[in-house]
Amino acid sequence: MNVEITGLTRRFGTVKAVAGVDLQAGPGVFGLLGPNGAGKTSLLRMMATAMPPSSGGLRLLGRDPGSYGPRREIRRRLGYLPQNPGYYPGFTVAEYVEYFALLKEVPPARIRVAVAAAIDRVELGDRRKTRLRTLSGGMLRRAGIAQAIVNEPELLLLDEPTAGLDPEQRVAFRALLRDLGQRATVVVSTHLVEDVAAACAQVALMDRGRIVFHGTPDGLAARGDGGHSGDTPIERGYSAVLAQTRS
Repeated sequence: MNVEITGLTRRFGTVKAVAGVDLQAGPGVFGLLGPNGAGKTSLLRMMATAMPPSSGGLRLLGRDPGSYGPRREIRRRLGYLPQNPGYYPGFTVAEYVEYFALLKEVPPARIRVAVAAAIDRVELGDRRKTRLRTLSGGMLRRAGIAQAIVNEPELLLLDEPTAGLDPEQRVAFRALLRDLGQRATVVVSTHLVEDVAAACAQVALMDRGRIVFHGTPDGLAARGDGGHSGDTPIERGYSAVLAQTRS
């Protein structure tokens, strides 16, 4: 398993954002669903080694990120798109992606090809020399995805990756996810249930810091019925599980 989580907890003062999560994920696309404030971003930040746990066990790519050496090795093999990534407005798309390739210690001889390949995969090839400050929100999101995949990561963590993408771009992104999931563990955090239904083999539903469902998209859809809100079966299953856990 590329992700092994046992009893993972993260506190902010008296608030427990992540409350004893147990989770495993191997190769493929894994969806992390939940309403705003469920703890998804905090969980992803710990998986990205951007924030330490308050308690519990965390192993990524067979290593414990609690010490410097293993953490550095994990980061070389990790891709991460935060919900609100920062960027230098004066960078071009190519410079932005190259900067992250350097941070991830991509070998110098491979950087040019890796940057071009990542930009092409998110369909920004015609914008590689465009300054970030001039891009639309959707294009910025696609540039963020490009930096996350420039090192061909074995573990890819994406927080609300389809925010700002139009319907056609979201369809293309789902195809990219399925392709990436053939070789890596891809964890996608989102509140858009239809993205999970279209791209993910496994899904976990998180609420109030806990995992309240873990299974397949079809299994989640089967939990719903006509008495719960949602336009699709998986949306009704999502609503049903949340209602049950909060009753």
